[in-house]
Amino acid sequence: MTRTLTYRIDAASSGLSLEQYLKRIGCSRNVLSRLKSFPDGLSVNGVPVFASCLLSEGDQISLTLPPDRSSEQIQPVPMELDVVYEDQDLMVINKGPDMPVHPSQGNHGNTLANGIAWHFFQKGEPFVFRAVSRLDRDTTGLLILAKHMLSASLLSSMVEKRQVRREYLALVRGLLPEQGTVDAPIARAEGSVIRRTVDREKGESARTHYRRLLYRPDLDLSLASLRLETGRTHQIRVHMAYIGHPLPGDFLYCPNYSLITRQALHSHALTFSHPITKKELHFEAPLPDDMKFIYPV
Repeated sequence: MTRTLTYRIDAASSGLSLEQYLKRIGCSRNVLSRLKSFPDGLSVNGVPVFASCLLSEGDQISLTLPPDRSSEQIQPVPMELDVVYEDQDLMVINKGPDMPVHPSQGNHGNTLANGIAWHFFQKGEPFVFRAVSRLDRDTTGLLILAKHMLSASLLSSMVEKRQVRREYLALVRGLLPEQGTVDAPIARAEGSVIRRTVDREKGESARTHYRRLLYRPDLDLSLASLRLETGRTHQIRVHMAYIGHPLPGDFLYCPNYSLITRQALHSHALTFSHPITKKELHFEAPLPDDMKFIYPV
C-alpha cells in the first residue's frame, strides 16, 4: 500500500525549488532520491514534476512514497509488545527489560525488531524496522519507530535538532543533590569496546540535567529525573557514576545486583510534534515493576 502526503506552500516557501523545500522540512538525500525515481513520486497541483520545479504560494505538493519490501533478514517472532501509540506514520513502544532493540551476534530471535516484524506480519503489512530512538538492552521504556521512509527522515531530523524531548527516570546510589547539570565529555574507555568514560581531552561534549524526585535513606537510593542535551553512548550511566551516584545493577559502572539485576534506567516520557500532522504528542510509561521498590510502602 502506497502512502501519499500533501503539503500547502506558504509565502515563506514561495520561490524555493521543490527539492529545497523538501530538504528544509527534513527529507534526507536517500528519501529525495527514491521519490525522484518513483513514478508520480513528486507532483505539484496534481501534475508530476521534477525536483527542480519552482514553488509558488498556494501550491499543493504531493509525495507518493514507494511501497516497502519486508526486511528478509529479520524473522517475525511472536512476543508480547506494549504498543503505546500507532498510526500510519509511526509507533511508540514501551520496551521491556532484557530485550535488545536490533539483531546482533547472539541475538537473532529475541529482539524488539523480531517482535515488530511479527506485529506487521499479523496485519499483512510489509515491514522495515526503522528505530528512530534506541535504548540499551536493559533500559526500559519509550522509544519511537517510524513506519515509512519519510517519517523516519523527518523524525531523525527532529532528533538531531533536539525537537524530541525525552525524560528518563533512574535509581541512583546515595543522596543526589536536589538538581544540577553534569557537563563532562565522554569517550570510549581505553582498552574496551563498550565501556565509556569521562575524558576531557578526547571526549565528545555531553550534558545531562538531573533532578531528585525522592530519596530513600533506608536504601540509600535516590529516584532521579534526567534530561539529556546530547545523546552519547551510556551518557546517563557514565555521568551519574562520574559524580558518585551510579545506577545500581549496572554491569559496567556499578555491578551490584542486590536490589535490581539490570541498570535501573527507564525512558519515562516523550514529547514531540507529529512529523506529518504536526500535532503535539506526549506519552508516559510508568516505572517498571523491578524499579517500583523505590516508592515507600
